[in-house]
Amino acid sequence: MLGPSLMLQHRILALTPVIAAVCFWPSLGKAQTSALAERVEIRRTQFGVPHILADDLAAAFFGLAYCHVEDYGERVPMGFIRGRGEMGRYFGQDSIESDFFARQTYARAVETYHQLSGDIRDAFEGYAAGVNYYVQLHPDEFPDWMQPTFTGHDVAGRWIGGIPMGSIRRFLRRLEESSDTTEQVATEEGSNAWAFAPSRTSSGNAILVRNPHLNWNAGYYEAHVTVPGVINFYGDFRVGYPLFYNGGFNENLGWATTNNGPDTDEIYALAVDPERPDHYLFDGNTVPLQRRTVTVEFKNGEGLGRETREYWYSPLGPVFHRGGGKIYVIRAAGFNEYRGAEQFLRMMRSRNLSEFKSAMRMRAQLGSNFTYADREGNIYYLWNAAIPSLPLQSGGDSAAVPASQSSHVWTRLVPFGGLPQVENPAGGYLHNENDPFHYANLNQVLDSADYPEYFPRPRLRLRSQHSLELVHNDRIFTLEEIVEMKHSMRMLLADRVKDDLIAAVRAAEPSDEVLAAIDHIEAWDNTVAAESRGGVLFEVWFSRYLRGENPPRGGLTREDWDAAFEHPWSPEEPTTTPRGVSDPGRAAAAFAWAVEYTKERFGAWDLAWGDVHRVRMGDLDIPIGGCSGSLGCFRVLFFSEDEDGKLVAAGGDGWVLAVEFGDVPRAYSVLAYGQSSKEDSPHFNDQAEMFATGRLKRVAFTEQEIEDQLIRKYRPGEE
Repeated sequence: MLGPSLMLQHRILALTPVIAAVCFWPSLGKAQTSALAERVEIRRTQFGVPHILADDLAAAFFGLAYCHVEDYGERVPMGFIRGRGEMGRYFGQDSIESDFFARQTYARAVETYHQLSGDIRDAFEGYAAGVNYYVQLHPDEFPDWMQPTFTGHDVAGRWIGGIPMGSIRRFLRRLEESSDTTEQVATEEGSNAWAFAPSRTSSGNAILVRNPHLNWNAGYYEAHVTVPGVINFYGDFRVGYPLFYNGGFNENLGWATTNNGPDTDEIYALAVDPERPDHYLFDGNTVPLQRRTVTVEFKNGEGLGRETREYWYSPLGPVFHRGGGKIYVIRAAGFNEYRGAEQFLRMMRSRNLSEFKSAMRMRAQLGSNFTYADREGNIYYLWNAAIPSLPLQSGGDSAAVPASQSSHVWTRLVPFGGLPQVENPAGGYLHNENDPFHYANLNQVLDSADYPEYFPRPRLRLRSQHSLELVHNDRIFTLEEIVEMKHSMRMLLADRVKDDLIAAVRAAEPSDEVLAAIDHIEAWDNTVAAESRGGVLFEVWFSRYLRGENPPRGGLTREDWDAAFEHPWSPEEPTTTPRGVSDPGRAAAAFAWAVEYTKERFGAWDLAWGDVHRVRMGDLDIPIGGCSGSLGCFRVLFFSEDEDGKLVAAGGDGWVLAVEFGDVPRAYSVLAYGQSSKEDSPHFNDQAEMFATGRLKRVAFTEQEIEDQLIRKYRPGEE
């Protein structure tokens, strides 16, 4: 059974001598490691971007790993420690929770390692050797106990499909409450993606934009990996992984990912055998559960303690709860999947749309929207999902499906051809901002009736509508114009409700100060550009209006959001709703409150957006424009409050890439938080000002471009 509050546990505490590290499998020897270093060259261009030129895949990913540790230090090997399930061993009993699950996924990585292709094993083993090599050469940068003995298994163990604990937690919460199944308004982290066909570009070449929105500690890392005749890929290589939700481009094609959150699991309720408690009744038989024990070690003074827990599994999936004569199991499409990195390597080596689709048919990537463009002029959108083909109505996360025979349980995936996808649509554009697939192109709307009922229903939030206002037209763009358009500072929400707000405040016989403040809002340009004045007060007002004096526990529901508008979103008016305020009196009262609150908190209510919203990295402190996607911003940023009350960018736009696919790709990019997390690195914050002002750097892709931007060339181990 799963989860610390749910599982049967017993603890075995024993003191044993502390050892420096556990190495389950031999690593590459020093001679092999030195040979890898001789087969790769790292060329750093402006802003420290590494271009890794290698003789083979093992050497290429050896070089990538060396760069990762060079720029991010201990974070990389710590990922392997966590993946091995050894956090407790070095940090004590408080750190063991993740170890129990990591031990199981690590065992799966070892068990399946031989089934991976030789190419991906080469990449994994090269990556592990690159981490080891850096740690060996720079021991003072790491704790004494962190020994450079990592292996390909450690790399493989970082991405094994686990148990979907989020689904389990939601189900158990609703099982306990037996009532509240109301949908919450999701946090809009997400991403943006665009693809433009040749008919929409002045060059006649397809263009792709990738714009993920995650916390700035997510570890996006810009790099270029080349093995002549094998791979030539420029994009993001997440820190600590050789291949992890990569996006970018090669000579022929590229893609962007945006989150889509498909429901890839189902919860089943099985009837316990009354005569045998660890068995269930199925297909007229009694079926035993399998009991597994997992023991982890934890630091206990000068010795080690041990704790052992029981986990139960059925042939249908892991057991996570028992009660009321039922055994609850979760059957997840991605459970124990081990080929995710292998699929990404195939995608990165694809030469055309047919080969890209062939890689996608592996179904080792469980989710994400993929937005694609290529040199042949194709654009393509796929709502990707390893989604079960359900024989019965789905219970979602709120109800378990009773299962007493095999016909009740899903056994196959919805075929690849049955997934929502759009190829080369009229209008020459595709977009996604994490909303469902229906409106990827307004000229080719996908009908929910064509898909199972457990696929998502239509939805088009303000950020997506803002995107469509930018691209659903007949304009012809240059690459540079698309980059400029991507930095739109409009807050679409203001366009939808500001007139109603102004009318409500003026009708409420406001004080002179409130009247002056609403005049200020009327004069505002509805943007969140750093120099724009009005957005700070408007955002404070809307938050108060939406949440009221006593915000609901558990966050806003979809009903709360819809109730705020005179016209909530509807599929009949997908691009013009929501609009208007539903309660003018409440809107006016909230505005009067916001005037006082903004003045008290920030010193004035007529300040510029950038007076409050900042980028702070090291000694850099500069204004920035951007806001939450829920407010209708396409330039998405979210902020955390600093000690002085200013709001500091903590996530959202961070890595931006725009690429045009001519005979040779032409691209621009920016990585807001720089190539290195080390504050003494020249590349810690050297892109932040460029990012804050909406500028991108020219990507070096060809050998001549790399030579023109070169600032350093070396082999791993050379100072």
